[in-house]
Amino acid sequence: MSPITRRDFLKLVNKGLVATGAVAIIGPVVAYFYPSNLQETPSEPVLVCKEDELPVGESKTIGYGRYPALVIHTTDGLHAFSAVCTHFACIVKWEASQGKIYCPCHDGYFDPLDGHVISGPPPLGLTPIPVNVVNNEIYIGGAA
Repeated sequence: MSPITRRDFLKLVNKGLVATGAVAIIGPVVAYFYPSNLQETPSEPVLVCKEDELPVGESKTIGYGRYPALVIHTTDGLHAFSAVCTHFACIVKWEASQGKIYCPCHDGYFDPLDGHVISGPPPLGLTPIPVNVVNNEIYIGGAA
């Protein structure tokens, strides 16, 4: 076997770069037409945590189907919402010091009891998710 020339080596590297570029372009196109099998919302209730692990004034963000959910324990009880802001799909957070749900992207605020917009640019309130406590465990989703 003869040694590889510099020209042959560079041709081989060039072919590898072209193949890598083609995969980088074709991969996302194929993924677009054949998306993964993620459900928008789970059909079964999702366990959040034990009730005593979420004290009053605290929150927990968990995976809920394709998007996260925000579960808040207020003095009025447990409330859960889609954690996706209705403005530009940023992830909202619980501001315990203000007692409001906050979207850090564009300074939007939501009410923790029903998810309606208090201030900022979001056009709609957060989508509520049913909350149930069974045997000291918090579940979201499923039947209300």
